[in-house]
Order: sequence, then structure tokens, then C-alpha cells
Amino acid sequence: MEEIVHHENLRGALRKVKSNHGSPGVDGMTVDQLSEHLRVHWPRLREDLLAGRYQPQPVRRCEIPKASGGTRTLGIPTALDRFIQQAILQVLQPRFDPTFSEHSYGFRPGRSAHDAIDAAQRYVQDGRAVVVDVDLEKFFDRVNHDVLMGRLAKRIEDKRLLGLIRRYLEAGTMADGVVTERDEGTPQGGPLSPLLANVLLDEIDKELEQRGHAFVRYADDLNVYVGSMRAGERVMAFLRERFAKLHLRVNESKSAVAPVRGRKFLGYRFYFYRGEVRRGVADKAFRAFKDRVRETTRRTSGQSMRQVIAELNPLLRGWKNYFGRAQQSKLFEGLDEWVRRRLRMLQIKQWKRGKTIYRSLRAIGHGTERDRISVALPGGWWRRALRAGWALPPEWFDGLGLFRLRT
Repeated sequence: MEEIVHHENLRGALRKVKSNHGSPGVDGMTVDQLSEHLRVHWPRLREDLLAGRYQPQPVRRCEIPKASGGTRTLGIPTALDRFIQQAILQVLQPRFDPTFSEHSYGFRPGRSAHDAIDAAQRYVQDGRAVVVDVDLEKFFDRVNHDVLMGRLAKRIEDKRLLGLIRRYLEAGTMADGVVTERDEGTPQGGPLSPLLANVLLDEIDKELEQRGHAFVRYADDLNVYVGSMRAGERVMAFLRERFAKLHLRVNESKSAVAPVRGRKFLGYRFYFYRGEVRRGVADKAFRAFKDRVRETTRRTSGQSMRQVIAELNPLLRGWKNYFGRAQQSKLFEGLDEWVRRRLRMLQIKQWKRGKTIYRSLRAIGHGTERDRISVALPGGWWRRALRAGWALPPEWFDGLGLFRLRT
């Protein structure tokens, strides 16, 4: 605890919490107000932490939509509790992380989802064409507090810190002004939760290592790569039994032992081309991306094309940053053209009337007279957007700053 409340550690925690921004918790305090609050109240808070009597506030329940449909429940701690959790994380992570399995990639310094995907691709390239794809049912909601605290107590001697972590686990959830007590789970949304998840699941990682399995785990996504369906079924039976001992359940509807080419991992899929294993974008991630583009380009509330593109570009950049490693150049080329067609449709919808469309295209100056007339003629908006390909070419969108997925 003395290390956690050391001023240098606290400075780093405050910088991190501020840089992450984040929504207020149940007390309404923003991260911008946190510094002033600490200036006034920190001496008392520090004393409470060192004495082992600090009591976290409940987390604010927040539902966010999932790309696959439905919602994911987040628990948003107060800005103060995020600051304290970050300070704890900065002391614990350097101690715990070096001891974690090399097959674990989620929420670890210097490791990323891309590293996990690269490792999985290597396993498949080595001939392990069957995957044991394990999805844990509501993992963060089902973490058993006693089991987790038992793992932590083996590594942490400071009873004050153990008590504080226990109180963070047991802090209730507030929704609509009502606080619900929690006797299991670690809410997604706090800085400490990912480390606690890795502490709990590292035991499974180590057992898989001892058995010589090729596997990749990213948070609660676990894929084990084997050479046959029979071997996969044996591994799945073992994992069901081991997770049950941690009071966790395998989601049978989302988990499977199956050929690699039919499964996805972290938004990617693997396919075979001339004896080589390649990465592609999973169909589900592809559809989710197109749905978000449709949503952005469906709005016609008087925004200029430049404004729409400015709103769309962060989505395009983020998607390219993550899925840019897919070995599908034609996919990115096709998506670029589809995005431009969506924007062409939006633009001619805003112009509405045939004469306005014709005059506007003529003022832009691209394409031939015949191109402009064909777009101005009556017809469905999507079909007219296709005909507008020459009158509103890629270069016009480049001039407005549209980000290209294929660069």
C-alpha cells in the first residue's frame, strides 16, 4: 500500500486516468474535476487507504450495444476509484505480468490482439487444422470472489491491499438510483479488472502448457489448436472440467471443436491459399462494419459532404488499423468503392431534384455531359449512385479528405 500511495506512482495514475477520459461514475465527478478533488481530500483518502478502511463507491451500470446484437454490461467506477485502481495496477502488473503464460495476450504490456492472431496463424500453418474454440459464459459476471482472492493471497502479503481488492469486487452496481449488491463477478470498465481476469485464468494456461498444447488466449477468448477432431474433443472435455472448478461455464452455443476454416478469432478468420494459411476478415466483423457505415451515411440532416466524411473517417481509420493485416487487397478495394457509392447516394439525395443534381455535377466538373445527365434521370437512389461513378470519381472524394482503406 505504501508503494501504491507513493506520489510518483500517483502522478502516473492520474495522467493515465485523464488520458483515458471516460464517463463519470455514480457521483457525477468527471476526470477534469479529479485533480481539484484530490488536492482537497487526498490527505484523508491516503490515511484511509493506509489504514485499510477506504470504501469504494458502487459502479454505475451502463449498457453498450454489441456488434453481434444485444448489449454488454459495463460497470463504470467513479473517477476517484478509477484513479485508485490504476495506482494499484501500476504496482501489481510489473510483479504479475512476467509470470503469466507466453500464450496469453489480452491486456498485457507489449502484447496485442494482432500478436495473438499471428500466433494462431502460425499454429494452423504448422498443420493444426482443428480448433477447440472456447467461449466462457458471461465470464466477467461469473468470476468467483473467493477463488480469485485465494489466487491473489498466494502472491500478495499486504492484508490492507487484499481487503481493498475484495471491497472493489464486492462494490455494488447502481442503476436508476438503486444499488444492487454483488457476490460474484468483476465489472468490465475498471482498470483493475483485466489483470484480475488474467490472474484467475493463468492457472488454466499453465496446465495447457504442461500438456504441450498449442493455444492462444486473449482475455476470455481461448483457442487451442490440435491435429484431429478426436484430440479436440478430449481437450474440450478437459477444459469444461477445469473451468467448472473455477466456477466458470463454457458457453456451449458459441464454443465448438471444428475445422479452423469455419471459425473466427478476434474478428479474423483463416483460409488456405496454395498451401499457405492466410488471414481474412470474419464475415461477422465485415457485416458489422458495413452496418456502421450505413448508419453514418444514412443521416441527411443538412450536413455537407465534407462534414459526413469527417465523421466517417475515424471509423475507416480504426477499422483499417485493426483489420489492415487481412491478406485481402481486393476486399479493401471493394469496400472503398462501396463507401464511395454510399456517399454518392447521400449526396444526390441531398440535391433531390434532377435539375439540381445536373447543375451541381456540372459545377463540380468531373465526368462527361452524358454522365451528368444519366445521374439526373429518374431512378432508384442506389442505382443512380452507381451511374454517378464518373461524375463523382474517387479523386473528388480524395479532395474532400476521405480516408482510403486500400492505401
